[in-house]
Amino acid sequence: MAGPPFEIFEHTADAGVIARGATLAETFANAARGMYAIMVGLDGVRETEVREIEATGDDRESLLVHWLLELLFLTDTEGLVFRRFEVEINDGSLRGRAYGEPLDAERHEPGCAVKAVTRHMLEVAPENSGFRARVLFYL
Repeated sequence: MAGPPFEIFEHTADAGVIARGATLAETFANAARGMYAIMVGLDGVRETEVREIEATGDDRESLLVHWLLELLFLTDTEGLVFRRFEVEINDGSLRGRAYGEPLDAERHEPGCAVKAVTRHMLEVAPENSGFRARVLFYL
């Protein structure tokens, strides 16, 4: 894989991530890391909690959106932020693990709150010897 695992870009009032990986699963994990990098400084997040996540989709793009929405749901309902992800993808379904901890406003470096995953500019495609995903978030 050439280049960084993810890059954050700005788009009007939103922010997005371009994630890369040698496999589709690695690309999805890097997209999740990028999403949380928008929200909080990843270096300050400890791995004290693990959550199992399942998602399905009709294509790679909808699978990516559903994966990221499941993670946002855990952030919204349980106050968790994550820094590391393990992903397995088989026939349009995803099983993953997210490692992180409850958000601590005093200890974690604050970023922007991600409110939603959008389909605007959404793309998941082969690139070189791996995959590239672009996703835009509503802040």
